[in-house]
Amino acid sequence: MTHASVDSGLRIARMCKGLGHPARVAILRYLKARHGLCTCGEIVDQLPLAQSTVSQHLKVLKDAGFVAGEVEPPRVCYCLSERGLEEFKRAVAAL
Repeated sequence: MTHASVDSGLRIARMCKGLGHPARVAILRYLKARHGLCTCGEIVDQLPLAQSTVSQHLKVLKDAGFVAGEVEPPRVCYCLSERGLEEFKRAVAAL
């Protein structure tokens, strides 16, 4: 196994972990429907979850590359990362 294939496997695993909870999938669907930036509070309004829980899910999604965040003090605005979605599609297709 090459170093590149190990790195690729780790990346796919991290992205799959990002999709590994129904709330995170719901967040991605919401962001895709929004076609723009929204705050954590706007996402919280759509889910039956506490703000701290949504924030944690957003962190996992951001670490996985599915979500981008833009700091607009005093808040952070989030959007779907089309690049991250395309990377995931290519990685899965290469399996």
